[in-house]
Amino acid sequence: MKLTILGGGGFRVPLVYGALLGDRGEGRVTHVVLHDLDAERLSAVTRVLAEQAADIPDAPEVTATTDLDEALTGADFVFSAIRVGGLEGRAHDEQVALAEGVLGQETVGAGGIAYGLRTVPVAVDIARRVARLAPDAWVINFTNPAGLVTEAMSRHLGDRVIGICDSPVGLGRRIARVLGADPREAWIDYVGLNHLGWVRGLRVAGRDELPRLLADRDLLGSFEEGKLFGVDWLQSLGAVPNEYLHYYYFNREAVRAYQAAEKTRGAFLKDQQAHFYEEMRRPDAHALKAWDRTRAEREATYMSENRETAGAGERDADDLSGGYEKVALALMRAIARDERTTLILNVRNRATLSVLDTEAVIEVPCLVDANGAHPVAVAPLPDHATGLVCAVKAVEREVLAAAESGSRSTAVKAFALHPLVDSVNVARRLVEGYTAVHPGLEYLK
Repeated sequence: MKLTILGGGGFRVPLVYGALLGDRGEGRVTHVVLHDLDAERLSAVTRVLAEQAADIPDAPEVTATTDLDEALTGADFVFSAIRVGGLEGRAHDEQVALAEGVLGQETVGAGGIAYGLRTVPVAVDIARRVARLAPDAWVINFTNPAGLVTEAMSRHLGDRVIGICDSPVGLGRRIARVLGADPREAWIDYVGLNHLGWVRGLRVAGRDELPRLLADRDLLGSFEEGKLFGVDWLQSLGAVPNEYLHYYYFNREAVRAYQAAEKTRGAFLKDQQAHFYEEMRRPDAHALKAWDRTRAEREATYMSENRETAGAGERDADDLSGGYEKVALALMRAIARDERTTLILNVRNRATLSVLDTEAVIEVPCLVDANGAHPVAVAPLPDHATGLVCAVKAVEREVLAAAESGSRSTAVKAFALHPLVDSVNVARRLVEGYTAVHPGLEYLK
């Protein structure tokens, strides 16, 4: 089976390959094609993968190419993990927003809109090429903003594109762990959009254990989200939000923390990864050791400004292991081998949430089999969550409309309608600022 990874020179690709190395089942991936526009980054990642596979018999063959059509032709699965504009673009997304006093995070608020505006046209082109060159392939989208990009691609690929994220998985795992339950045996009632969802229940053997967690202040304050949001707020909500909702619930504090930081997250990662890729230019460098060292630092500093604002301290060691590659592997197995499973995924709504139309991509538990991912019926959201979900989905739709039409005024509308952008004039200045620094936004007229 052939797997193509778009963005194959990206830093997190070895996580995916590591998961593939542990898969010995029938119908496993035997050939991995890495595609990237940057040949030097491809070479660096290929070296890491070679060291990962050094002592493993029958490891999947790895080839690399800068030719997109060559990479896609004949693929069974396509992982889309591109970053349009690179980490320099992410740093610009953050800096332009913070200069206007609004959040510049890569998937939330102004930064997420800017990232989406320059990513959607590229993702749509990829979707069209997949439909032409690999019509039977399944596309698994890692590319952020994951829900928005998945919806853009679904307009050309239908249900054969599925978005994934490790945030809901990590959240469910942490809740199960503090309740003394096996995450593999727990049903997680999670619903929302990507980076905008809530755990409303966690069932073990048919019993919802979340009320026990919410009633125990010590237990509730013992894990990442309890420290991040505070026990009182979680008890008020009656649910446990995805960590990215900290940007909404504590927006002023988050913006101040990011403005006060020595470097934005994007700028930090740009410098850190530049050092890694620079090290890989040395023929005698130990690729896997260098990658492991860099990854550990990356994970340990994840959302550090938010944790500092909340007084949450350092991340627990158990939360430093990633997880999206495990979701991707489980998804591939379920489809390729009809190994039925349940995963939290980004898929078209159908009739799952009545407040959204059938084509809207949402993030919910899905039953997965050889026919793809099927969203599970969920209870309606409470009013406060419905308001946020509908507002952000409306913004995503304006982003898609702007990307399709090239309309600058529609792009302004997308920024202005976002809950974390507080003025139409700010929205206009954001569009001016972003078009000035991003060549990928030259299409907006």
